[in-house]
Amino acid sequence: MRFYFGDRAGIPNSGRPEIIAGMRELRVLVALAAFAASAAAVAQLKTLKPGWNLFSPQQDIQLGQEAKAEVDKTKPIVHDSRIDGYIAGLGKHLAASPRAGSFPFTFQVINDKSVNAFALPGGPVFINTATIVAAQNEAQLAGVIAHEMSHVALRHGTHEASKGRAVELIAGLAGATTGQSMLGSLARVGINLGANSVLLHYSRDAESQADYNGAEILADSGYDPVEMARFFQLLQTKSSEGRIAQFLSDHPTPGNRVKAVEEEVSYMPKRTYKTDSPEFHRIQALVKALPAPPAPAPAPAAKPGE
Repeated sequence: MRFYFGDRAGIPNSGRPEIIAGMRELRVLVALAAFAASAAAVAQLKTLKPGWNLFSPQQDIQLGQEAKAEVDKTKPIVHDSRIDGYIAGLGKHLAASPRAGSFPFTFQVINDKSVNAFALPGGPVFINTATIVAAQNEAQLAGVIAHEMSHVALRHGTHEASKGRAVELIAGLAGATTGQSMLGSLARVGINLGANSVLLHYSRDAESQADYNGAEILADSGYDPVEMARFFQLLQTKSSEGRIAQFLSDHPTPGNRVKAVEEEVSYMPKRTYKTDSPEFHRIQALVKALPAPPAPAPAPAAKPGE
């Protein structure tokens, strides 16, 4: 049995162009609706901006470089071309996100058995070897780095410093003219902003912002943003361990990080995320094989009368 359509079936073809045109219009409308839904979701993502600050961005960089020199002299920095190259490459990839800002980031590894990471104003980022070992996949390590980069991009360190002793701080910054040490000028007015100061102690609001911005850096870079929150939640469950205490002290939990990041991801365009790589596990094995970190130097004895 044969079925005929169009003229052979006795049905005129004159209506077919209108049908085709209608179908095209329908496809365009469906595409526009999908685009509008995606745009509406993206519109609900927040664009975070740095808070009030007495420092200029250039002063952030100068302060960070001077504090970095302290870290380089006092901490056991890892000098392994394979580990250094991997961390620098991962950091550079994350820094390509517009959410990372425009500060000149550097990335170094400290041989330390405590799980921690920190960033100084203006770009220096440090990751402890124990953090690399504790991460379950590359996305979690990338999440730690993206979180620290967000503290830099949002200028949390100098924002926190600006909130206290503003009068002395203004005087110290005025004294830090070109060619002079900023740390020295601030110290002369009684303000310590070295590597172990308020620069590394953040509020819960700052932590929440670094999670939010870090998740967007990860998404821009192709990593699953939820893995960052899962890593922090994992550390929270082991809060009684001494090697994690400092990280949790410097990074107070803002609440249910996994839930907050999952909600944020729901507003992002749908995409396939990367979680892991063989190179991460090769580097992790190299880190595990590093010699034990040196014992910390004893604190200098107090002088008589102190």
